[in-house]
Parts: sequence; structure tokens; C-alpha cells
Amino acid sequence: MAIMKGPRITKKKENSFSFLEVQVGGDHYRKFKIQPIEYILKNKLGFIEGAVIQYVTRWKGKNGVEDLKKARHALDVYIEELEKSENAQG
Repeated sequence: MAIMKGPRITKKKENSFSFLEVQVGGDHYRKFKIQPIEYILKNKLGFIEGAVIQYVTRWKGKNGVEDLKKARHALDVYIEELEKSENAQG
């Protein structure tokens, strides 16, 4: 079995590696000590919470202020849904 080669691929056990060491489509997460996906999985965050973490983490290295606006939009949608749910419950 061949091991993928690249700057972040390290051999952990014979013929194995972690997919967390591979990033598809850029390197905007690889420079961090912990990647957003690791944080999201370990803390069992939901989709919207995870999206906010990703956007806020990567904004300087990927899309700039646009990513912060995406995070704000995701939060606005989440808040709106939570408020609807609270109102429906009375």
C-alpha cells in the first residue's frame, strides 16, 4: 500500500496515515495547531456551529471579510431558527 506524500503526511503506523493530515483545495487550515474539523468532531458540534468555526478560523487565509460575513449569516440563520423553536414551545 502506497503512502501519500506531501508536507503534512506523516507515517503513524506502518502503511497508515490520518486523513486530517490531508487537505483538499488549499492549505488555509493546515497551518493551525488544531484544524476546525478536529475541534468540531471532538466537541460534537452541529452543522451550523461547525460552519461558523470554519469561517471564523479561515477568514484571514482564504476569503477575507467575506468569510466573516458568511459566519455572521450562518449565526443569523441559526438564531432565527432557535427563536422560532422557542416561540413554538411557548
